[in-house]
Amino acid sequence: MKKILIANRGEIALRIIRTCKKMNVQTVAVYSEADEQMPFVKAADASFLLGPGPVQQSYLKADDIIDIALRENVDAIHPGYGLLSENASFARKIEDAGLLFIGPDADTIELMGDKIASRLKMKDAGVPVVPGTDEGIATLEEAIEAAVGIGYPIMLKASAGGGGIGMIRCENEQALSQHYQSVKTRAKAYFGSDVVFLEKFIEQARHVEVQVFGDTKGNVVHLFERNCSVQRRNQKVIEESPSPCLSKDVKDRLHAAAVAAAKAVNYRNAGTVEFILGDNDEFYFLEMNTRLQVEHPVTEEVTGFDLVQWQIDVARGSELPIIEQSEIRSTGHAIEYRIYAEDPKTFMPSPGKIAKLYFEEIDGVRVDRGYDEGGSVTPFYDPMIAKVIVHGAHRQEVIEKSKGFFEAFKIDGLKTNIPLFQKFIGSSEFIDGDYNTGVLPKWLEKQKEEM
Repeated sequence: MKKILIANRGEIALRIIRTCKKMNVQTVAVYSEADEQMPFVKAADASFLLGPGPVQQSYLKADDIIDIALRENVDAIHPGYGLLSENASFARKIEDAGLLFIGPDADTIELMGDKIASRLKMKDAGVPVVPGTDEGIATLEEAIEAAVGIGYPIMLKASAGGGGIGMIRCENEQALSQHYQSVKTRAKAYFGSDVVFLEKFIEQARHVEVQVFGDTKGNVVHLFERNCSVQRRNQKVIEESPSPCLSKDVKDRLHAAAVAAAKAVNYRNAGTVEFILGDNDEFYFLEMNTRLQVEHPVTEEVTGFDLVQWQIDVARGSELPIIEQSEIRSTGHAIEYRIYAEDPKTFMPSPGKIAKLYFEEIDGVRVDRGYDEGGSVTPFYDPMIAKVIVHGAHRQEVIEKSKGFFEAFKIDGLKTNIPLFQKFIGSSEFIDGDYNTGVLPKWLEKQKEEM
């Protein structure tokens, strides 16, 4: 493979370029008018304008991206995460154009992108799923009847998409009646389908995911788990591996279930199987992300593998570099922090120009950033500025190293969530490690009460 087009932007585009340079693979970047001065545009071997800032006029223009790829004689397209990364139509068009898609095949993306269909597939594979409906809910009356059978609280979810915008918790019938139509409307607008379904809301849940990798030879391995339970508005902000306060037995069963899930759909390339764990350590399949995750550096730090290099090698038909599960080791502990341009009190985006960006080079601390000093975070995209990944021999060392790093980390010109991290990682709730998805909201509420 000699040349790759990166159909993405920001830090993930820059991160892919870094591995491509190491592999002596040329890169082609595509960008919007708003991103013209971004580091990834300058770092690529060639860069091409797609259109104005809004994603519908730039990064979601699949046909234009493929046209550029064909014109530039690239061998493959890497979708990164978000945007078109889990778009089966995009993957299919790439394959039809005679190019390689660096990810799973289009049929797998389509199957696992449909949460109802994936629930049924996982049931058939013997992977436990959250109690809920196995068909789309057609009317509010049908939703109310199903919710009674499942038991409140329930999650009302879009079948065709995930993230905070695709779901809402309903405590009772009144809440379900209030939110039913709005979730359907958002699902149609964001994911192209208004099909919704219900799942039982697991109280005191922990969100744990397992990194899996498959190749075209039928080999599937896992690269251990990541705890992603520190969230705001159902979106992850801190991820760590290994997951604290889980027994070896639970981890082993999680890993085995993830591999079974991947094998059930003949999975190839990088994927992540997400699970919800109740307070009794029983776990349930939540969804499968058919792409590289934002938090993949956590796994890279504890395993020592370059997952983007694995992706490229598998896409061109190579066998996984390691096919024996027993040969894959996890060493030490790693935590990733997502640095957002947002108000740390309200989580509202805080776009603007980065007047100052400074951090010290510290052994064991990796900064995957998308912006340089002087760059502007615009309102068109997710406001993540960088990811800080800290690795050490054990969790307490990582936390202490994180504190020292954030003390010297300076971003001026806009608000960020760094002050939140500085306080939160020193709290007993986080240090204890036995936390669930309610930990950050509850901690923030306690801060308000103490002010």
